[in-house]
Amino acid sequence: MPTIKEDFFVKKKWLSIIVLMLVTMTTLLNGCNRNTNLITVRLNEVVHSIFYAPQYVAMEKGFFRDEGLDIELTTGWGADKSMTALISNNADIAFMGPEASIYVKNEGKEDFVINFAQLTQRAGNFLIGRTQEDFDWDTIKGKTIIGGRPGGMPQMVLEYILKINNIDPHADVEILTNIDYTATAGSFIGGTGDYTAEFEPSASKIENEGKGYVVTSLGIESGLVPYTAYMAERSYMKANPDVIQKFTNAIYRGQLWVEEHTPEEIAKVIKPQFKDTDMDLLVQIIDRYKRQDTWRKDPYFEKAGMDLLQNILDTAGELDARVKYDEIVTTEFAEEAIKNIE
Repeated sequence: MPTIKEDFFVKKKWLSIIVLMLVTMTTLLNGCNRNTNLITVRLNEVVHSIFYAPQYVAMEKGFFRDEGLDIELTTGWGADKSMTALISNNADIAFMGPEASIYVKNEGKEDFVINFAQLTQRAGNFLIGRTQEDFDWDTIKGKTIIGGRPGGMPQMVLEYILKINNIDPHADVEILTNIDYTATAGSFIGGTGDYTAEFEPSASKIENEGKGYVVTSLGIESGLVPYTAYMAERSYMKANPDVIQKFTNAIYRGQLWVEEHTPEEIAKVIKPQFKDTDMDLLVQIIDRYKRQDTWRKDPYFEKAGMDLLQNILDTAGELDARVKYDEIVTTEFAEEAIKNIE
């Protein structure tokens, strides 16, 4: 039988254990409470791509959580699907080409969509040839190019570039537009076409396999195009300006971080988003994008970019009417983010 002294120490030991358990539970509960205090933002991205590295940096570095936001990310796999998610209230914010917002405005939707932050400023695809060459646009005449979906932004940018280089996309070259975008690289490797327009990682994979070579960047050739931007319905933006501001702040921090760090450092941060991509390939792709100044250094959506975008749509015959810049673009959140963070 234990003595009174031994009994005291046993009770003291168990009391310490109980106190420790209570402290641990309280800490966990407080952590849960902090999480429930985060505002959930349903973000639908058009595709999941290394092309959007600053967004994934903002997610992986906790910049959204620093702003009190919990990002619920889904992928539309197409601008039409991302826009449908937005206007059917299955997403709060959508990330895609701003041409989609032009189409919605021209359709007469009362609660139209407004762009509030721009991420990329160049097209993200490259023209791949079968040989390494001192490329000149005149050499492409009479050749076959694997292009994109008719009316899609990649195809419209390709046609625009051809036209500004005095090449008729319907007479001087043959553009194949009936191949699914997931199969274009395989078709080219299999012998179809003289050239193919490819996004990453296909462009680098083709080069690494010695099956083709990047002859020019369509992002460089087309100029500074607002290729992707964040947008929300006017009603959501009016009801949740604080959320839009916090979101823009986080994106801007992601842009700054990407600008200030090496491809290797960026790849290491976003690797959890691309688990199946080899690290060396990830670095190679980021380096290519970074060298061509793919990402904006801030989320400000410039009028010149919207003007060029509408020129591209008009040239492709996809623009019913021009939309005023200040009707579908707001820069107030970008301006506030730049002011506050810098």
